[in-house]
Amino acid sequence: MTGKIAIIGSNSFSGASFARYCLEQGLEVLGASRSAEPAACFLPYRWLTPDQQRRFRFVKADLNQDLDTLMTALKEFGAPWVVNFAAQGMVAQSWLHPEHWYQTNVVGNVLFHNRLRLLDRLEKYVHVSTPEVYGSTSGLIDESAPFNPSTPYAASRAACDLHLRTFFQQYNFPVAWTRSANVYGPGQQLYRIIPRTVLFIKLGRKLSLHGGGHSVRSFIHIRDVASATLAIAQKAPAGETYHLSTPQFVSIRQLVETICRMMGADFSTVVEVTEDRPGKDAAYLLDSAKARKTLGWADTVSLENGLHETITWLNERFDEISRQPFDYIHKP
Repeated sequence: MTGKIAIIGSNSFSGASFARYCLEQGLEVLGASRSAEPAACFLPYRWLTPDQQRRFRFVKADLNQDLDTLMTALKEFGAPWVVNFAAQGMVAQSWLHPEHWYQTNVVGNVLFHNRLRLLDRLEKYVHVSTPEVYGSTSGLIDESAPFNPSTPYAASRAACDLHLRTFFQQYNFPVAWTRSANVYGPGQQLYRIIPRTVLFIKLGRKLSLHGGGHSVRSFIHIRDVASATLAIAQKAPAGETYHLSTPQFVSIRQLVETICRMMGADFSTVVEVTEDRPGKDAAYLLDSAKARKTLGWADTVSLENGLHETITWLNERFDEISRQPFDYIHKP
């Protein structure tokens, strides 16, 4: 495969993993994020061969502060496909400074989209959204489900999705949306539930299980999300939304119990139950039939195999990983 793709938010776990997938497919990749590249243990594209990495270019540009720099880089690169993972992404923390979430997820993105729609050679813009826009769901939901956000984070993402809908209707802006189940895999930030559980078991530390871990989720390996995202960028009609999920749903407690079993740890000594987070939704059960039928996509990595791969990553890079911050650090 040849061609060019630009990835906004390439330092994020999903963005960096998607960059790796695109490089493996033979594409040239422009990555952009507001901060300098983090440690290599969190950048899966930096695990590739030197020849593969030579097709990656990085530009440091903040949507809120460096939009001219970003747009210049995009114009010079000339990619027909742009995928945007950039967002203020934490749910519980969005209650503390909601204005930061609205600034980036709404205002910053609106300014970006208003420039992006004038970009020559743009064929498809994929906006990586979230099932949080639906609020807590009952039963499987498809892409037509109504928005019912329950946190500032979710409301900011819903607002941006609605803004993009107006751009599609008014300008025929070539946008498509993805909403994925809980993504995981090697290279994920240590404050996320899967790497955090593995890390705390290795360190003998107590893991906080919010609300007893009864909320239900689907966990989908980042490689499966990456393959669908590239297919959407290249093939999907503009104006369409796609759910990306596995058919397997587990509670957070069951997930942690599985990791404990795989690592030979005693669940009762690993966790401590704490109060639930405000506005936490009980379940996201996404129907991904549309992506399967129209794109020919299917998830290929089982939860057991994906967990094993993630545990192996953490074991093999433990010296480097253990020197990194364990907790989320907020940047306005």
